[in-house]
Amino acid sequence: MRAIHVDEPMLEFRYGQRMVYPRDGLFLFGPGDGGRAPINFGVIGTPAGVARFRKWMGSVGNLIEAANGDPQHVPFPGYGAAFASAWPDQPPYVIDIIDPAAVSRALRLENRNEAIKTTVDLYVDPLVAAANRLEAPPNFWFVIIPEEIYKLGRPQSSVPKADRVRGSVKLSKSAARGLMLQPTFFPEDLEAAKIYQYATHFRRQLKARLLKDRIVTQIVRETTLAPNDFLNKIGKPIRRLEDPATIAWKILTGAYYKDGGRPWQLADVRPGVCYVGLAYKRQDNNSDDRFACCAAQMFLSSGEGVVFRGALGPWFHSESRQFHLSEDAARNLVEMVVGEYRLMHDGQAPTELFIHAKSSFADPEWKGFEAAAPGTNVIGVQISDAKDRMKLYRPGRYPVIRGTALILHERRAFLWTSGFAPRLDTYLGPETPNPIEVRIHRGECDLKTVLSDVMGLTKINFNSCLHNDRLPVTIRFADAVGDVILAAPQTGEPKLPFKYYI
Repeated sequence: MRAIHVDEPMLEFRYGQRMVYPRDGLFLFGPGDGGRAPINFGVIGTPAGVARFRKWMGSVGNLIEAANGDPQHVPFPGYGAAFASAWPDQPPYVIDIIDPAAVSRALRLENRNEAIKTTVDLYVDPLVAAANRLEAPPNFWFVIIPEEIYKLGRPQSSVPKADRVRGSVKLSKSAARGLMLQPTFFPEDLEAAKIYQYATHFRRQLKARLLKDRIVTQIVRETTLAPNDFLNKIGKPIRRLEDPATIAWKILTGAYYKDGGRPWQLADVRPGVCYVGLAYKRQDNNSDDRFACCAAQMFLSSGEGVVFRGALGPWFHSESRQFHLSEDAARNLVEMVVGEYRLMHDGQAPTELFIHAKSSFADPEWKGFEAAAPGTNVIGVQISDAKDRMKLYRPGRYPVIRGTALILHERRAFLWTSGFAPRLDTYLGPETPNPIEVRIHRGECDLKTVLSDVMGLTKINFNSCLHNDRLPVTIRFADAVGDVILAAPQTGEPKLPFKYYI
């Protein structure tokens, strides 16, 4: 057992300039792709929500000072200065016909599946209509939601009994599950049961239902845009939010990415490397609890990501509490990945293919993975949360430095992806940082190379402009991707860019 330090990965910005902190690079140099044409987006919401968005738009076109002098706080220079792309005075496309009364009534329908689907209908229908009507639709839509959607639009949300509204769904969830085991001769029952194919989570269902029509969204709460419009009894905002500059960095970095831009990319990445994260999600409404969906998330050093929807099957194994594909399913999934990689690299296959998963890799699925990528060095890396399994301390005020690794074996280590960050001159976490466990489960590769790659993959989350995440992007969004795939019936293209899911 020995301790080493993995260097903080560098990011590359405009003019080939390198920094470790995304906000520094964007503030000083601009995005890695050199900037784009004026941003092209739409906004949808209630009249009040769209009005709040318009007001917020005016503030982010110019400099927003940092909250204080702490190193992690960087002024937001204005969208145009940060991203070398023009920011409009008004939204290019507007849908402000969402009726707040209709939203409020839909959210209070007694049956929760009906409530969320009806609420999502209010947004999906006009978005799809606009996509079909416009010759040149926007690249993405800001979806501005009232606070009550956030409060009542999640699985654990509960509407007070006195406020519930009777809807049209009479079939219970248990009866709908029973129809899967014993078919009925009554087509109206089968039709009524379809409501339970839709998740009781507004965000996931909205994303899932827009996949078929290839509509990208950025969901923002009204309280984020105008916190002082929503006060509690003592006159304080009902939410404790970050400072305006930080909010602008986070929302608009995601917006630039969803508009088609590349804010930054990893520097010094080996040519021919491809990273794949496996995402699994069990299907709640299936009579067989082994059934789960599988997806592969492909990421390149540029941060480009593509999600491939795999087959639904009995991938969950209760004895090990892990997910494993069949040989055929594994081969088919990675064949899609390699095929897409070839399209993006003039027909060249990757030289190294790293497959990241929370589970280990069984013999049949590994045989399928290798068969799908002949001539490529395929490495299977198991990444798991090692919370409370190991604590490491050092003298002084701050915890261990981010990048500290404890080598347990030539193929296994604990890696502290969170910890003291020298650029920030602090540790931003609330408790002693916990490591993740990184294990080379299949294939051959130097462990330090794998650890360095994992550190780099904690820095390409374009949905938020942070110094780093705790988990690599291949694992960080695995559950979120699975949640979206199963949030509504899927019949569209099995391969879509990552930005559709986040």
